[in-house]
Amino acid sequence: MQTLKNWIESFRLRTLALSLSLILMGSAVAYQHCAFGLRNTLLAMLTTLFLQILSNLSNDYGDSVSGVDNDNRIGPKRSLQNGSISRRQMKRAIVVCAMLSLVSGVVLLASAFSVISRQGFVVLLAVGLLCIAAALFYTMGPHPYGYRGLGDVSVFVFFGLVGVCGSFILQFGSLTLPAVVSAAAIGCLSTAVLNMNNMRDVENDSVSGKRTLIVIKGFEWGRRYQMFLVVAAWVLLLVESAITYVSPLQFVYILALPLFVRHLRFVARCQSPQLLDSQLKVVSVGTLLIVVLFFAGCMLASCVTPNGLCG
Repeated sequence: MQTLKNWIESFRLRTLALSLSLILMGSAVAYQHCAFGLRNTLLAMLTTLFLQILSNLSNDYGDSVSGVDNDNRIGPKRSLQNGSISRRQMKRAIVVCAMLSLVSGVVLLASAFSVISRQGFVVLLAVGLLCIAAALFYTMGPHPYGYRGLGDVSVFVFFGLVGVCGSFILQFGSLTLPAVVSAAAIGCLSTAVLNMNNMRDVENDSVSGKRTLIVIKGFEWGRRYQMFLVVAAWVLLLVESAITYVSPLQFVYILALPLFVRHLRFVARCQSPQLLDSQLKVVSVGTLLIVVLFFAGCMLASCVTPNGLCG
């Protein structure tokens, strides 16, 4: 039971809410286009969860090998760090998760074959392989790009544009402007989660040679960056709703706004990086709350104007 607990901790369950947000947002926009498919949504969720867990395990392994995960690091102790899981066991788990991600992705593409073209199948398969590679080499390998200030770009692309747009395409068959705008919004929020992580770990990362944007730009810059990411996400969400507007009910997700206002106030006043650990969960779960409310708003709007969303 203790070993199982250690593996569950390595999966970093609090990050999984963010992964679900990607798929739900893409599916919500597909619902706006009257193209929602439950089977493909569930398969996309499964694939994304495998990819997220693969990313988490790979990050644990890479940070352990590089020495970034040490006694000075703020936040929960990792399983490799405390010795409850060996590096050999972690490498095997990474291989298994990579295979599960690939198999799940192929099944998803096969399920969506009637919606996407043969060329689209090949392109999306290539994107899926790129997602696996991005998860593996964020902190692993001889030149981990997460140690060179490129993590934010990667998260915005894969946990925003690729995740949301991919989920949408697998149901609608092509891209639309609302899908891209909503993907950019979720990308900003996903990057905000990473920024909180990097702000929390700035001191240890700097000493360990992990050059995140916060290490390069500084803690105060990180505050402004966080505010920009959160505000930009909300502006993009409002733009998407304006583009697809049929009913005020579409804006029900604004109920989540006070949570993010409090978050930004906390970040603005926080003087100690270690206190920011709680804010990772706030932004991650808050993003899922936004998306759930966004989806609910789409459904309510369709009840009031049955033909409006498809028009």
